[in-house]
Amino acid sequence: MVQKAKILLVDDRPENLLALEAILSALDQTLVRASSGEEALKALLTDDFAVILLDVQMPGMDGFETAAHIKRRERTRDIPIIFLTAINHGPHHTFRGYAAGAVDYISKPFDPWVLRAKVSVFVELYMKNCQLREQAALLRLQLEGGGKGAAGGSKEPSGGILAELSARLAAVEEQAEALSKQLDDDAADAAAVATAAHLERKLTGLRRALDALEPGTGGPAALPSQN
Repeated sequence: MVQKAKILLVDDRPENLLALEAILSALDQTLVRASSGEEALKALLTDDFAVILLDVQMPGMDGFETAAHIKRRERTRDIPIIFLTAINHGPHHTFRGYAAGAVDYISKPFDPWVLRAKVSVFVELYMKNCQLREQAALLRLQLEGGGKGAAGGSKEPSGGILAELSARLAAVEEQAEALSKQLDDDAADAAAVATAAHLERKLTGLRRALDALEPGTGGPAALPSQN
């Protein structure tokens, strides 16, 4: 059973959080509320999120400052941030949002369909990365456990396990290819395209490592980095 992705919604106004939940409920993911920058940072200490929707105008720690803290933490610096703002002070204000690490900057009122579509792209990328990590973990277990027989001798990796791993990886590869094509067709955000390309590179490395386990290929290869 695939675990749902978590989406962090940060806004000091309850009615805005309620509106975001109504818009994103169709994605059928886990929506987590935070009513301040401090509360958002606390949530990020314990949970992993696919994307953060962050209001700019908040009392105390505003969106820009909150984003700066998020990007300084190794655990959270790669989480995509979409800024939401009710004001527009021109290009300089927008530039400040991107400089703070946002992948997008949307002015209110926004088109609900557009926002949902943008969020869904990052959710899909997050889920594919989770699947890739699972496949890498299974392959690592096979590499560690398949190299020794019961009496300490060499043993070829189980054909059944290899076939299952290959089938699972093929499914992720197919989904990642479809997502990349969708991003190209839609002229999506540069950050989303770059993330998809990084995912494909990791898939290629994992496929090579898996192929190296096939009988007669010379033994196991090193697993690709999952960073």
